[in-house]
Amino acid sequence: MQGLGLAAISYDSREITAAFSKEHGITFPLLSDVGSATIKRYGILNTVSEQGLGPNAKDPDVIAQVKQYVSVNGASERMRGIPFPGTFIVDRGGRVKARFFEDSYTVRNTVSNIHVKLKDVQATVAATKVQTQYLDVTTYASDAAIAPGNRFSLVTNITPHQGVHVYAPGASGYKVIDLTLVPNPYLRPQPVSYPRSEIYFFKPLNERVPTYQKPFTLVQEVELDGQLSTRNALKDQTSLTFGGALNYQACDDRLCYNPVSLPLSWTIGLKPLLTPAARPATK
Repeated sequence: MQGLGLAAISYDSREITAAFSKEHGITFPLLSDVGSATIKRYGILNTVSEQGLGPNAKDPDVIAQVKQYVSVNGASERMRGIPFPGTFIVDRGGRVKARFFEDSYTVRNTVSNIHVKLKDVQATVAATKVQTQYLDVTTYASDAAIAPGNRFSLVTNITPHQGVHVYAPGASGYKVIDLTLVPNPYLRPQPVSYPRSEIYFFKPLNERVPTYQKPFTLVQEVELDGQLSTRNALKDQTSLTFGGALNYQACDDRLCYNPVSLPLSWTIGLKPLLTPAARPATK
């Protein structure tokens, strides 16, 4: 998709991966790594599952890690050999150029979110455009639809008007531009990603501060919770609408204007979580 080939690897047998592909209409390769040899060579074997089956299985720290990285239901024999979930970007020469991993077994980056991380943004989702007195703002979600457990991005392109600047992280004593979301029980926003800023020299005060004076982009990664309670709560909904605000203070060469909180909202489609075919218990 969009210049990237796609393949997935699992410790499941060829029969299970073939059945899963057929059931869900998957057309990219699903590779079977029985015994987890390749998973081990890539250094992504989920050792937490092994701890959950070992002599320290009842240790509170091990139990907490198992719930985060393996399953809320605890480790089982069929989970031996599973990998930590993640994505490798490999070039045509077989060199790993980037990799992305999640903090929980319930979380997966969407393909479009990977493109955002790679700075390869080709918006295919309808955007909202707002023109204010000081800024032109265009914002959109990386994906038209997501499933529980997906990590996606809110992309906000900002163009200051001629002669206007807003403040970047590190500007002491000024309102730094930021994006905030209205609290939502199903969404977990991550810290906003800021681009490199430029120094603005305010001659009257002999002051240098980090600012944005040219077009720039803020990226807010968000996770849709993947726990069963959330899946049940959203199972009859086809979309999710949530709000937020772009908060900033604009200045020019003469004046700093009152801080602004620009309301924004996004609507993203919801789709069911694909679950794997049953894997026979290890004998």
